[in-house]
Amino acid sequence: MDVKIENTWKEQLGSEFEKPYFAALSEFVRSEYKKYQCFPPGKLIFNAFNLCPFDQVKVVIIGQDPYHDVGQAHGLSFSVNDGIAFPPSLQNIFKEIENDLGTPIPLSGNLTRWAKQGVLLLNATLTVRAHQAGSHQHRGWETFTDAAISALSRYRQHLVFILWGGYARSKARLIDASKHFILQSVHPSPLSANRGGWFGNHQFSQTNAYLSSHGMKEIVW
Repeated sequence: MDVKIENTWKEQLGSEFEKPYFAALSEFVRSEYKKYQCFPPGKLIFNAFNLCPFDQVKVVIIGQDPYHDVGQAHGLSFSVNDGIAFPPSLQNIFKEIENDLGTPIPLSGNLTRWAKQGVLLLNATLTVRAHQAGSHQHRGWETFTDAAISALSRYRQHLVFILWGGYARSKARLIDASKHFILQSVHPSPLSANRGGWFGNHQFSQTNAYLSSHGMKEIVW
């Protein structure tokens, strides 16, 4: 199956595209996009991979599902298009960056600027039906994105994996902690963050300190 995805990722994940689960997933996604409004736009489904080639990844931030309201999702976890109001989780992410690093809250919630610095903003499920959170879960996307995480863990070293909330933290089993730095905390959504454990976690400065200690350029958050 010829999937349009950045070449270094195609080299790593090409075998996934030939598996029965991916054929079934592709058929499901095509059908959903034909019948319903779905997000992100079809050409942006693999945006996280296309903006951040395999050999340039430095940090992985794992989300669960794309945003499901109009105009928000563009293929990067936690990110929204320019001009779109910040969802609550993204508001809390920016507040923690401001607390941690003193960086002012930006005008745009578009995190393409992170992706281009080597931050893979990976949702476990890459598509969703409009206004129906979780509607494309358990259809095969998780198998595909787990393969991406596993490939990074196996073939790269000194990456930072940032796992927020129980779902993302379940992916720690795929990551070799002897080669990589794993940061975990509660989810930045208000329901979790306001209970404690989000604000003051200093994960952005910890990430940069780790990258710097291994001779890599820090992320401009």
